[in-house]
Amino acid sequence: MAKRTDAAHPATQNIQLTDPQKWRAFAVCVTVAAITILDLSKVNVALPSIESALGAGSTELQLIVSGYVLTFGLFLVPMGRIGDQRSRRGLFIIGLSVFTLASVACAVAPDTTTLLVARLIQGMAAGTQMPQVLGLIQQLFQGKERARAFGLFGATIGVATAFGPTIGGLLIAIGGATDGWRWIFWMNLPLGLIAIALAIWLLPATRGRSHRKLQLDPVGVVLFGITVVALMLPFLFTTGSPTDNPSRWWFLVIFVLFAGAFYAWERRYAAQGRVPLIPFSLFRISSYRNGTMLQAIYFSALPAMFLLTTLFLQGGLKLEPVFAGMVSIGFALTSAVASWLGGSLVTRYGRIVVVWGLAIVLMCVAALVATALFSAPAATAYIMAAALFFGGMGGGLVISPNQTLTLADIPVKQGGLAGSVGQLGQRIGTAVGSAIALALFYATIYRETDSAADIVVYHDAYGYGMIAVAVCIAVALVIAVVDLSSRSKKEAKRAGKKSVKSA
Repeated sequence: MAKRTDAAHPATQNIQLTDPQKWRAFAVCVTVAAITILDLSKVNVALPSIESALGAGSTELQLIVSGYVLTFGLFLVPMGRIGDQRSRRGLFIIGLSVFTLASVACAVAPDTTTLLVARLIQGMAAGTQMPQVLGLIQQLFQGKERARAFGLFGATIGVATAFGPTIGGLLIAIGGATDGWRWIFWMNLPLGLIAIALAIWLLPATRGRSHRKLQLDPVGVVLFGITVVALMLPFLFTTGSPTDNPSRWWFLVIFVLFAGAFYAWERRYAAQGRVPLIPFSLFRISSYRNGTMLQAIYFSALPAMFLLTTLFLQGGLKLEPVFAGMVSIGFALTSAVASWLGGSLVTRYGRIVVVWGLAIVLMCVAALVATALFSAPAATAYIMAAALFFGGMGGGLVISPNQTLTLADIPVKQGGLAGSVGQLGQRIGTAVGSAIALALFYATIYRETDSAADIVVYHDAYGYGMIAVAVCIAVALVIAVVDLSSRSKKEAKRAGKKSVKSA
């Protein structure tokens, strides 16, 4: 049985590269990851401009953002699986090429439908290339060098997430209220073409040619796809408007049914000696299980925090998009530095680094809410910028150290798949967390608009939305503490066994 399982994975090559070659390949990978993540955050500030230019409704605007997240999540696991069996380099280039073309389609979209379809294709392409980034990093680096690489990867993702609103707002200011949103997508064309050329030139081949049949588990793919869509759809259609259809929550019943069917099928498929789409045996590794849960819950909070803050500053304080986006620059800068440091600290101190990071982010959320509620409007943006500067130190100690701890015990040949499951958790977390936070935010606005002054309404809306953010970070903190305790007990047992043997 084990032989059949191994046969499904052609042997991963031991990539013989010099250090400069490895780091150049790494630079290409993280640059493309940054471009991919930017499209999750920079589009948020363009929604009012898109609404005005194309006449999009609230549901259409929600889908323009969340549809990208949906197809991104759907493609992650199957493409991670294919990358582990075939050419990560080839899939990386294909995904990047389609992403660039889809960005051009978004930029020239004459109507909302065209823009939405192009965004869905963008998400598919992003879900194709991102697992290859993680698989290549896992394969190129080992030990402390891998921790450093994931540290820099986390720094890049943190900067892209935090700088997205700033870049989006700046492009809208340059391009104008009507067509500035198109510049957000046009910027991907030169970046994409340069990245494609560098990928062809610098990325190493990770496998020899394989004549083995591709093991895809087609039934598992279909069941998995229905499960993910059924989970995410009710949240994607949640806008906080009184017109939201309550029947959307029936999709969660479909999710439960198909999740059960998917789990049963995967167990049966593995028992037959085949390679399932998601090897649930991965989740027996406590470091992987805890780290994957933690990052899914953390990412349900972080993008929502930036989105709510931007909406509050634009809607409540009437700041221009570029200035509202600039508030998060401090978070981007300090998280980049802290991520780089965290990659080194985690090899020495372990999970406690993530615990401290989450505690700092939770304090940042509390400071943001207190600032919105109690500071003078003229000073609010500056105080929020200071709070986010402080919070970035914590954010940098979460993403990259957690990534290092999560994949530390995963075999290299499953690096792409394991990383893509974690990325799927992040995308589902982003969709669910953003939808819940936005629903609380907009429901408050709809409820209170005629009964209080605008600034009071936005104070309340921001406060209620940020409750969801704080709860998610607190849950992630609990998971980190539990994992820390578990690791401490295991280390104590190992130390006890060694002392018995030496005696």
